[in-house]
Amino acid sequence: MRNSLLWCAWYILIPAAAPLAFLVHATPARAQAVGFEFNDSHFHLTNNVQEGPDIRDFLKMMDGHAGRVAIFGVPLQQQWLSRVDGDRAPKYYLHSDAPLYYYSFTDARIAMAYRSLSKAEQARFDPMITGFNPTDMYAADHVRRVLETFPGVFSGIGEFTVHKEVVSAKIPGEVASLRNPALDRILDFAAEAGLVAIVHNDIDIPLAGSVSGQSEPAYLEDLEALFKRHPNAMIIWAHMGLGRLVAPPPRFFDKIETMMRDPALRHVCLDISWDEAAKYLVASPESVQATAALLQRYPDRFLFGTDGAAPRDQAKYLKVFHQYEPLWKSLDPETSRKVRLTNYDRIFDEARRRVRTWEKAHVPAN
Repeated sequence: MRNSLLWCAWYILIPAAAPLAFLVHATPARAQAVGFEFNDSHFHLTNNVQEGPDIRDFLKMMDGHAGRVAIFGVPLQQQWLSRVDGDRAPKYYLHSDAPLYYYSFTDARIAMAYRSLSKAEQARFDPMITGFNPTDMYAADHVRRVLETFPGVFSGIGEFTVHKEVVSAKIPGEVASLRNPALDRILDFAAEAGLVAIVHNDIDIPLAGSVSGQSEPAYLEDLEALFKRHPNAMIIWAHMGLGRLVAPPPRFFDKIETMMRDPALRHVCLDISWDEAAKYLVASPESVQATAALLQRYPDRFLFGTDGAAPRDQAKYLKVFHQYEPLWKSLDPETSRKVRLTNYDRIFDEARRRVRTWEKAHVPAN
């Protein structure tokens, strides 16, 4: 009951003209996961060259551990240029100096993989739309077209990237920006359709500690401004803004807590996915304690995700979950369950309901 009331409170943000049904926590569209260790809010079925396990093989990796998974491809394809790499085919964006490009077909592949499953198997997945360029004013139209082409499939958009170490510099053309009106169009449509939005944006520039004179994280102010412009969108900020070369800036936990306390940001949740984020958050007993204390003060605002990408086997898939073992042991049982399981259920159940409602109103019946 407490979770339902919290979710309803969030929807007070929706304008008064919104249908009354949006102000009520509806019965979940599909059964909740029971008896699993976690739900995964952040998972890539494919890698940077669109390779990955068959979705049924991935289901076997989930067995006994993951109940539900927000599943998506990788929107950025690593180009294989013979003049750069010869016969050495790169598989990852760090394996080549060749550029990346947006690969929109990833959404169709995810949709078709999902549709190949039984209804019971589909109930364990929340597919996400990610094959769009966030600098393109037409990107929101891509998202709409995907919903129209594959009704009944998708629950959200993302993970999509704005500022990301190494990656941003490898994409030709205009650099994605938190100030770009194309991004506003994307989040406006996400709010309209009820899509969860998983956004990757580093909190700071890489190796910021080595830059003299810098006092505040480079991107945090613009990121908060973006989030505040879209109070009706359900947003998940990926990795708490951390990355391979983006360490927690000074007073990191204080800055995150300030966000959590801001009523204008109550529609924003954070995930703790990715081993590159975990390496900071559970680096020492002190960091574990600080992370646990933050999550226990705001237990409804954090989700666990693996950020797995085309894992070869179950051990690879479970790596990040086990990496967080010190954190799981430090949390009280209620907070641990919310972060691992029930926050996912609450957010994605509501997204499923709202997106299906939008589709009924806007997608012609076959």
